[in-house]
Amino acid sequence: MSTVRISTRRIDSVTLLDLEGRLILGSATDSLGATLQDLVAKGARKIVLNLNAVTQVDTTGISTIVRAFVSLERSGGKLALCHLSERVRMVLDLTRLLNVIPNFPDEAGALDRLR
Repeated sequence: MSTVRISTRRIDSVTLLDLEGRLILGSATDSLGATLQDLVAKGARKIVLNLNAVTQVDTTGISTIVRAFVSLERSGGKLALCHLSERVRMVLDLTRLLNVIPNFPDEAGALDRLR
């Protein structure tokens, strides 16, 4: 499976993206990037990426997350990650991304941070 499924929810002023699949080079990262750009263009300023069902992330996936983080920061918004699997956490930790982007073990923590 080279695609990622993206489900969008809203809780108060926070937009949550539930991601499922592999966040790797190709249609998966293209789709996520386009979704994030669209949300920001439509005024979303608080976004949580739920990575619970993401089984793999590569440098392109990481780059897509970083671009969204920077774009939101520049527009006064915030991005947070939650429910990182051990495998995804390890990759993001190696890149030191977890030192920069707020990340939480559960959705409640991420929502509290962004509200």
